[in-house]
Amino acid sequence: MKKLSVLLVTLISTVVIGSSAFAAGGHGAAVDEVHMNMSDKASLQNGAKLFVNYCLSCHSAEYSRYNRVAEDLDIPLWQLKENLMFTTEKEGDLMKTTMPAEDAKKWFGVTPPDLSLVARVRKPAWIYTYLRAFYQDESSPSGWNNSLFENVAMPHALYELQGVQRKVGKADLESHGPIDAHAASDAVGEQRVVGDTVFELQHPGKLSPAEFDKAMADLTSFLSYMAEPAQLKRKTIGVYTIAFLIILMLLCIVLKAEYWRDVH
Repeated sequence: MKKLSVLLVTLISTVVIGSSAFAAGGHGAAVDEVHMNMSDKASLQNGAKLFVNYCLSCHSAEYSRYNRVAEDLDIPLWQLKENLMFTTEKEGDLMKTTMPAEDAKKWFGVTPPDLSLVARVRKPAWIYTYLRAFYQDESSPSGWNNSLFENVAMPHALYELQGVQRKVGKADLESHGPIDAHAASDAVGEQRVVGDTVFELQHPGKLSPAEFDKAMADLTSFLSYMAEPAQLKRKTIGVYTIAFLIILMLLCIVLKAEYWRDVH
């Protein structure tokens, strides 16, 4: 009995510690919470636009089809064909990159992974932080690095939107807490915290820090949608199911009171 209790405590501790580490992005990395609304079609549509324009040139999403994305996100087919279909002519095709895997490995040193299920492998908070944690690093072959994924082979594909930032150092989150990213301006020299790292803006991008954070939240939402497209309908069905069960419970209470009226 004592051994069983010790084993149970060990298992519970392992699950709790493992879950905390995974939620933090793995290896104790600090990540920023992302607020997603999967019922916000405008946000998902913007995420789809960003994915097609900035990610699909290197990364595939071979478990997603263009017409399914258009149907789920309320995108008209004419708009899909004109603005989102750059790597194929058929709306029912899978979302594949046109970059040959051999060339990608030669250029980047590794084949860019498929992103269909990246939100299952990595939590949304990790993705959101990673997309905002690129900084200029002259010692890197690509000229870029990432504070959340050091020495990553991927260059900063979104630098035109974010601008160029340099890494200042680690933030003392325990003493001071993270700086509000949305409070940062787009002025050169402005410092902000992403994850547990302090960055300084060197060259502004097309978007302000707040606008870029919102865009990355939209992109994270779209990647989360791709990992489980059925969640849009599943959550809606869940709401109706709970509502039906509540109504059924009330009817059962009334019926029970009616049956037991004479007994009491």
